[in-house]
Order: sequence, then C-alpha cells, then structure tokens
Amino acid sequence: MPDTATASIKALVVTDDTGQRLFQLGGDDPRLKALLSDPKWIAEAVQRRIMPVLLSDASYIALATSIEGGRLVLFFDNVSETVMRFFTQVEFAFDIIEHILSDPYDAMAVIDAKTQLVFVSPIHEKFFGLGTGESLGRNVRDVIQNTRLHHVVRTGVAEVGQIQKMEGSQRVVSRHPIRKNGTVVGAIGRVMFKGPQQVDALARQIKVLEKEVATYQTQTKEAMRGETFLNAIVGQSPAIQTLRDQIRKVAPLDIPVLIQGESGTGKELVAKALHMLSPRGHGRLITVNAAALPASLVESELFGYEAGSFTGADQKGRPGKFEQADKGTIFLDEIGDMPLEVQSKLLRVLQDRIVERVGGDKPRHIDFRLCSATNRDLERFIDENKFRLDLFYRISPVILKLPSLSERLEDIPLLVESFLTELSAQYVRPVPEVDEAVFDFLRERPWSGNVRELRHVIERTFVFLESSRLVVSDFHQAGEQAPFSPTTAHRSASPGESGQAATLKTAMNQLEREMIADAMARFEGNKKKVAEFLGVSRSYLYTKLGEE
Repeated sequence: MPDTATASIKALVVTDDTGQRLFQLGGDDPRLKALLSDPKWIAEAVQRRIMPVLLSDASYIALATSIEGGRLVLFFDNVSETVMRFFTQVEFAFDIIEHILSDPYDAMAVIDAKTQLVFVSPIHEKFFGLGTGESLGRNVRDVIQNTRLHHVVRTGVAEVGQIQKMEGSQRVVSRHPIRKNGTVVGAIGRVMFKGPQQVDALARQIKVLEKEVATYQTQTKEAMRGETFLNAIVGQSPAIQTLRDQIRKVAPLDIPVLIQGESGTGKELVAKALHMLSPRGHGRLITVNAAALPASLVESELFGYEAGSFTGADQKGRPGKFEQADKGTIFLDEIGDMPLEVQSKLLRVLQDRIVERVGGDKPRHIDFRLCSATNRDLERFIDENKFRLDLFYRISPVILKLPSLSERLEDIPLLVESFLTELSAQYVRPVPEVDEAVFDFLRERPWSGNVRELRHVIERTFVFLESSRLVVSDFHQAGEQAPFSPTTAHRSASPGESGQAATLKTAMNQLEREMIADAMARFEGNKKKVAEFLGVSRSYLYTKLGEE
C-alpha cells in the first residue's frame, strides 16, 4: 500500500543527458514516455522546474531537476483545478513559491494537526536564533512566543491582522487553518511586516483612511451592534451556525418568535440578538419572567395602574410591562410555566394590542414585538390542559429550537476560552492557558444544566486556580466531581475498584443533591418553586440545603 504522503506521485523517471531512461517507476502511459523522449520538453521542464502536463483525459504536474549525469522527473496527479491553473498560466511559478518561502519581509511558520512545527522560513529561524531545521518536530508554543497557531488548529477559525509580541518586537500576523477533505490538518502563520516601523507606517495610513470612511460609520454602527449580540452566542458547531442564520432571517420580520430549549442553553441571548438585529433595536427589550407572575398581580404588572387605584399604589401610577415595551420587544421567559388564568389575560392583549391600566378608563394601543421562551413541551402541556392552544398559535408562528450542550460538544473549547476571558476581566487576573486534556474531560461529562452549568464549573475552578495553566486536576481540587449516574454508582460500589462499597442510601443522597442543584439553577434560587417542582415541603428543602 503506498505511503499517504506520496500517494499522488504518478511516476518517477531518471534519464541521462541524451534523454535515455535509466530508471523508471510508474508512468506506463505512452504519452508520458513520448514527452520524456523529447529533448526540448526535457530542457523546458528543467528550466521551469515545475511544468504542467495537460492530456485529453488526464492532467499532471511535472517536477524536473538536473542531477549529476542526467535528469530527474516526478509526475503528480490529483492536482486541484486552482493549482493546475496557477502552474499552467505562470511560467515562473516555482520562483514565486521560492520567494514566498524565503521572503525576509514575510516570515512563515507551519504546524501540523498535533501543533508541531513542520516548517519555519529562514528569516524566522534567524530571528529566533535557530539553525536550519532545528525547530522541526517541536511544539510551536515551545518555539514561538505568544503564538496562537495551536488555537487556530483546534478551532479552525482564522485570525487576521493580529498584533503579536515576540522577543520584545511587535509584529502583525495572520493565522489560517489548513484543511484537507474538510478536516483541519494544520495551520500557517505569516508575519506581514518586518517590525514596529512598518506597523507605525500602517497606522498612519489607517488614520487617513478612517477620516475618509467616517461618513459610513454611522450606517454600519447599528448593524455591528446587532452582530455583537449575535456573536455572544458562542460556538462554531453546525447547530449554532444554523441557529445564527435563522436569527438573521427572522430578526427583521415583525413576527412573534418562540424559543425552545433546555434550561441553561442561552434562550435569553437569542432573544437579545433577535431584538438588536430587528428594526426595533432602538427601542427597549422588556423581560418578564412569566412563571413568577402571580394571578393577583398580573394585571398591574403587565398592564400598569393609575394613581390611587389600590392601597399601596404609586401616587403617580405606573406603566405596565407592555407599555414599557412600546416600539420595542417584550420577552416572556418561561411562558410554559404561566398559570392558565394569566394565559387568558395575556391572550386578549396579543389579539387586540390594547391595554388598559388598572383603575383607568383610557385604553392604550401598544406597538410591540413578542418573543417567548420555554423549556417545556408545550404540545404535551396542551394535551394535559396546562397550556392554551389558542395562545400557543399566537406565540409560535416561528419556533427557534436551541441545541443542548450535549448536541454541540465541539463548542466546548470555544465556550471555555470565552468564559475564561470574561472571568479574567471580571476578577482582574491573566487568562490561563488550557491543557488539551481539559476539553476531553469536559466533553465526557453529562451537562444537565447545559452552558449555564459549564460556566458555573469553569468559574468555580477558575477561582481556586493557582497557576497560569488550567489542567484536569484543578477541577478535582475545586470540588468538581462527575455527576451521579447509575453506572458511576455501580462502579463506586465495587470493592475491587474503590476498596469501599457505597450504600444505596449514599447513592440516593447523591442523586437527591444533584436534583436539588438542577432545580435551584432552573428556578434561579426560588425555593418555593423548587419545592413545588420536586414535590417536597419547603422545610425539607431548607434542611437539605443546610446539609451542603
């Protein structure tokens, strides 16, 4: 079986100075033999060094060079159309490649998928005080200071025009992932300018250009602001990219949107992006926790009240949530937990777009966009008479479904780095480097709390982190353990593995703690709702919380 590195070599031929073949592997095509017997073709190929060969049913690239007493010619097939066009149209193609690899003003470094250096241009080796080929096979982070090539290999996302400090010098660099058959096989980094003098010259040119494009900044500002909220939905998985595309399509349309997803998947981020990318982005986004609306206060909270309408009312009256959302968006979070009597009052407003304050007699027409979210199965709730069918139709012309974290595990590295950057700014600490094993450790965990749970785990570990590198053991030191599951419980109970058998009571206590923790996260610490959800008394819940 041929080596994968040479699988595209069609033939290898050695001839003497007269064109007589001395050695040949492959290349049985009589047309290739005819070319090799043509002294003029051989001479031109050696001069150009890289020579295209276009036949009626095949295309090759010939690499020709002189050797002692003869010529060496290699024929390659499986060449892309772009590469073939380059070598066909440019007679000095080899010289261009040589220039790119040895340009003293445009240094290059190439790494493979294992982040090991496979090529460093001569100017780069000289800059780092390395001999020719001395850095090959070494991890890029051990050779190039402040590099991010390993990050580009892991994420597959290019970084263009970044400032990088190396050996006391500032350089502008670009980093690009290299893909083969859709898979990232390495990355290439290029230093675009020799040193800070060129950077300063570029800065002066940019200032001139900034003055010329100032008139366009106002037009693009709002679009960029909306994209900022869209980019807050971190991830490059197909599921997240599809979600972003859906948001871009739906946001400009003044149509109600229902966001469905498990607790902790980022439904509020989607609502903010929908609002900011819509024509209502200049208006307010009013968020209402529909599950926390008591029937006795729903009218005053949603519709507002006039002065003196009831005991304890504000002397000036107060606008309700719908009035506050006029010309903007109202976001009804956890709408699946809204009581039925509240659903009826909400339906009337959605149908007529008219509200009347408590104690008032002047109906107000409100212009708002509706956005709702739930982690409930509303279709099942409708069958169980827990949710009104007519209200469901009003809130769900468009449904956006958020993937759980288990459906987008490839986004964990990006999420972790985003959280660490945010936490480092919050706690005024440097951003730690993350060991590759951490991502494997996190991917193997079940994430019932999704992205919210992941952030909680990262923050707790970050607080106790004592070094500049985050490793798996840091999670254990921070008290992070694998969640309870029947499988892990069985393993814990095996004397052969742990040396001490866990009792059924221990396993049940662990499961109970996990369920309470999940419910506390879901209802944001509301102990009354947690107790109702779990089917226990509040006194029992307080007792269990006090044991932790």
